[in-house]
Amino acid sequence: MVTVTVWNEFRHERDSEEVAAVYPDGIHTVVADALREDGHDVDTATLDEPEHGLPASVLDETDVLVWWGHKAHDEVDDAVVDRVTARVRDGMGLLVLHSGHYSKPFKRLMGTSCSLKWREAGERERVWTVEPGHPIAEGLPESFEVPNAEMYGERFDIPAPDELVFLSWFEGGEVFRSGCCYTRGKGRIFYFRPGHETYPIYEQPEIRTVLQNAADWAAPSDGADPYFGNADPLEDLD
Repeated sequence: MVTVTVWNEFRHERDSEEVAAVYPDGIHTVVADALREDGHDVDTATLDEPEHGLPASVLDETDVLVWWGHKAHDEVDDAVVDRVTARVRDGMGLLVLHSGHYSKPFKRLMGTSCSLKWREAGERERVWTVEPGHPIAEGLPESFEVPNAEMYGERFDIPAPDELVFLSWFEGGEVFRSGCCYTRGKGRIFYFRPGHETYPIYEQPEIRTVLQNAADWAAPSDGADPYFGNADPLEDLD
């Protein structure tokens, strides 16, 4: 069982009747339900809780942190960002969803602006599985469609992914690297583009399968801890 914390600003849902109609209890609850369906131990945290719901005691017990943010990236305290990125480098997995590309933790871990093109026109998105043998793609078809989506387009200012699992095409003609895998220190990071506050994308079965597979993939492994620093020789030296 993977221990997951789903983090959400939880602002749009309280500020907008349109968003509340789609996610009345918050995007985090829908994402959390998808992960519980897969047997994971899931808690949630939100921006306006003390320490944004992410004190050291929570992060230390979290195998995978899921991050959804959009309108309040700048309100995330740098001390919490320090804590999150340190835990990722120490082995905690991080799933960054949709507009979380512009979150402080993701930008710091990528070391780039993470900027992109965007357009909100409710257009169709076709998600192509370009790495079908990857664990995150298990159980998914060669492609699937999201009926209404906010467009994200290249260039996406990120480092080249270690592995690209999904590529999206939009009705307006743009393409986007929409499923990107990275390793930072001992931690695995997966960025997944689909998802928007005014569309019920996280209810879609294919999207929920991606979330479930990604949590399994990003969970810490039992590999050996690396040693850094001055080292005695393993063999006799002349």
